[in-house]
Amino acid sequence: MMNPQLIPTLNRHFRLQWEPVQDAYVLLYPEGMVKLNHSAAEILRACDGERTIAEISTELQQRYPEVEDIDNDIDEFFEGATRNGWTRCECRD
Repeated sequence: MMNPQLIPTLNRHFRLQWEPVQDAYVLLYPEGMVKLNHSAAEILRACDGERTIAEISTELQQRYPEVEDIDNDIDEFFEGATRNGWTRCECRD
């Protein structure tokens, strides 16, 4: 389980952008591209380097109240995104 007080940021080797041809957000990196589903894109768009995982989770809970167990989904996403090198998580000073 990720520490909810960590602040996630997008790895500097990746760029998040809307790709009209894909009709989706994608992560671009020197070797290629990852097409993101809607949930992954919403989570990554919230990674501004200011908000903690807990704050992002709260925001997305308010935006999508119909999604059950969203905290767990967000935690699992950040575990995978960090493992894949998409994001870095740091403690707030």
